[in-house]
Amino acid sequence: MSPARKAVAAASRVVVKVGSSSLTTAAGGLAPARLNALVDAIASRQERGSQIVLVSSGAIAAGLAPLGVQRRPKDLATQQAAASVGQLALAHAYAASFERYHLTVGQVLLTADDVVRRSHYRNAQRTLSRLLALGVVPVVNENDTVATDEIRFGDNDRLAALVAHLVMADALILLSDVDSLYDGDPRKGDARRIAEVTGPSDVEGVRAGRTGASGLGTGGMASKLAAARLAASAGIPVLLASAEQAAAALGPADVGTAFAVTGPRLSARRFWLGHAAGAAGRLWLDDGAVTAVVRGRRSLLAAGITAVDGEFDAGDVVELVDVEDRVVARGVVAFDAEELPALIGRSSHELPPEQRREVVHADDLVPLRFL
Repeated sequence: MSPARKAVAAASRVVVKVGSSSLTTAAGGLAPARLNALVDAIASRQERGSQIVLVSSGAIAAGLAPLGVQRRPKDLATQQAAASVGQLALAHAYAASFERYHLTVGQVLLTADDVVRRSHYRNAQRTLSRLLALGVVPVVNENDTVATDEIRFGDNDRLAALVAHLVMADALILLSDVDSLYDGDPRKGDARRIAEVTGPSDVEGVRAGRTGASGLGTGGMASKLAAARLAASAGIPVLLASAEQAAAALGPADVGTAFAVTGPRLSARRFWLGHAAGAAGRLWLDDGAVTAVVRGRRSLLAAGITAVDGEFDAGDVVELVDVEDRVVARGVVAFDAEELPALIGRSSHELPPEQRREVVHADDLVPLRFL
């Protein structure tokens, strides 16, 4: 068994994400047998000493049948109405199912603001940590009733990766209606299963779809692949499997596709800077500055900046971009947007004394691309 699979099987704190299509029927409404099977697998893992955080989609899909809606609505108001009805049904179903094992569940609804805003991020971190300490199974979902972009783009896979780091999980398990990662559409019969991913070369040429066959979810395999790579790059091993394989995925981890860790575990602050915080603008860097920032882990100075875009204030998060328009790092900028155009390309000794400081200090900077 690969080191990644061993790590997932032995993890003491695990985030499990399950998609809408794995919990609901094509006609809408919850599928109790599927939900109970998932809870059975989670409860079994808990009995073996692990702590579990469940990131669950399904609120909108669960609300379709009670509202008499035939298919997933396209307009935002009906989506939010379905989420309002379905979230209650989903929470009740989980509470009843976990009660069979005398386990208490706690509902945690998050929006993008809760991971983008630093204060909200820390509050969510404290709440989830306390729930786990009390022996509760947190059930996390996006707050679809009031969210907008989250509903349109279906980002629960990325949310699961963020939550995995938020709670300092030892592993992330992504469950969907597909049993593994394939290099093409497995329904067409000529796709190759990828059992292990140890680096970017293993997923080159993978054609990942945007939505599942059921049409109930919104993320698709592309979203899961992106989430798996995000978590692995931040030091968290990942297992991608089907919900039907939940017992094995949460047991020996000998199914699906395993993603090996490709980067170091980051502190909560550095992970937030690199992957969770919203960027208010962009700074373009010359080749020398890119090398210094990414490889040398040094502060960004005005001399290495070639262009500025966006409306931001000192203290906001910005993206640092190379000459090929690739985002190579993110960090907290020390100047307002209107100050920087007069400073770019100038050495420190050419600047007034009050402006002779780093544009982005190394302590507030996270490289995203290694040269």
